[in-house]
Amino acid sequence: MEIKIEIPEELAFMKQTPNIDWSILVGKLIKSKLNRIARLNRIISKSKLTEQDVEELTDKINTSLSQRYEES
Repeated sequence: MEIKIEIPEELAFMKQTPNIDWSILVGKLIKSKLNRIARLNRIISKSKLTEQDVEELTDKINTSLSQRYEES
């Protein structure tokens, strides 16, 4: 399979590193991300939380973290 990507200007320095096989590097990054997504999907599929439960838990965590950082 072939994938075409656009490289942002801030990564233009990549052109100056000819010794790196970018296709291997990008392939490994994609594989790593897909493995993580698959692992998360397996975890999520076992969850008994509803979407509303998750939203409430997220709100509680965000509130707690913001309070912690405000105290620092």
